[in-house]
Amino acid sequence: MSQRPVPDSYPRRLRGGARGVAVSAMLAMLALALGLPRPASAALEIEVTSGVRDPVPIAIVPFTPLPPADGGLDVAAVVQHDLEGSGRFRALPRERMPAKPTRADEIVAGSWKGAGSDYVVVGRVSASGSGDLAVDFDLVNALTGTRLATQRFVGAASALRNAAHRVSDVVYQKILGVRGAFATRIAYVAVDGTAPAQHYQLIVADADGANQHLVLESRFPLMSPAWSPDGHYLAYVSFETKHSGIYVQLVRSGERRQVSARAGVNGAPEWSPDGRKLALTLGGGGGNPDIYILDLATQDLARITDDPAIDTEPVWAPDGRSLYFTSDRAGSPQIYQIGAQPGAHPKRITFSGTYNARPRVSPDGTQLAMVTLDNGAYRIAVQDLASGTVRVLSHGRLDESPSFAPNGATLIYSARDGERGVLATVATDGLTGLRLKAPEGEVRDPAWGPFNP
Repeated sequence: MSQRPVPDSYPRRLRGGARGVAVSAMLAMLALALGLPRPASAALEIEVTSGVRDPVPIAIVPFTPLPPADGGLDVAAVVQHDLEGSGRFRALPRERMPAKPTRADEIVAGSWKGAGSDYVVVGRVSASGSGDLAVDFDLVNALTGTRLATQRFVGAASALRNAAHRVSDVVYQKILGVRGAFATRIAYVAVDGTAPAQHYQLIVADADGANQHLVLESRFPLMSPAWSPDGHYLAYVSFETKHSGIYVQLVRSGERRQVSARAGVNGAPEWSPDGRKLALTLGGGGGNPDIYILDLATQDLARITDDPAIDTEPVWAPDGRSLYFTSDRAGSPQIYQIGAQPGAHPKRITFSGTYNARPRVSPDGTQLAMVTLDNGAYRIAVQDLASGTVRVLSHGRLDESPSFAPNGATLIYSARDGERGVLATVATDGLTGLRLKAPEGEVRDPAWGPFNP
């Protein structure tokens, strides 16, 4: 008998198998006190699990450094890590580079073409007044000698890694025609220890898992992080008051407030596109969950679904006019769409298979990501909302919690590596993917943040 994944917002009667036992153990944590602060878990380790058959050959020449102001950061190495990690580029090893230019006019195109590179990236780090650093770079087509990009990024020394990611974004877009998302952030939950003495951390990191920032830690379960559209806030679920509550926290300062602690279930918060409301799952004393919309300014609460079935995991359509959600009203979990106002009638969206849950909508509104039952395993799939065509993208046995990158080209999700929880990514075309895992403990519940302003 197969196990099904247990979305964090699901109440107990939709939970099953070994994960149901884990939930019971997790709830036992409610008897423990909040832990003392400690550093965030070590940076995630990246393993490329799949890539395109013919990756683009590129050379990223070491940038001119500026010690000690640059803190020893190898900007070119970060760019190479980003591009190779995407699975779509193959970088020329430094020992095989015919020269070490730092400007476009120093590049002899023929020599780089002879070394097997179609493109060359060169750059330098310099001081830019007021203590800021500037990163200048050029992207050159080695086949034609054409300069494809010349750009400068200026910021504090602490933002140098982000500047490197922005270089990667430009290179990715210029060559592949898709906006890069390397300079964005992810949020996730790290779990260490064994039940009932587990330790939970809510962490924000660069999209590559580096540059971690500890948002919150607790001896109580944390789950379902969700980014505000401007990237300044996270909403999440915490059990620190001995039952589920929904909190909104300013990432930079740590300032936070509880926005829902009603009787029963408080789960699955999701920001509206205008950042003014949260869609969430609430279940009163009777324990039957439904979808609600909470106005954060007025605390007005609008009930969207009212059905004996379990309705949960709401997510907004990009235009803010409707919600997608999971419901078992047809006898098994399926995804529905409903207008974002009381009295609207839901429409079933998924019909392929007996289990489809945890909907997430692509930024352009054309694709629906979900967890689907596929040959006895729970995997990540995408459905084309126009044609209804479904494609299974992941290959694990218990994959869950998909989240789109802001460019819509990649999904991040929770997976299993043996008995440990890890994060994984997969391109929406299914061709590339990587795995991010913690040196110790496990990581889960990823949420990909928006593009930085």
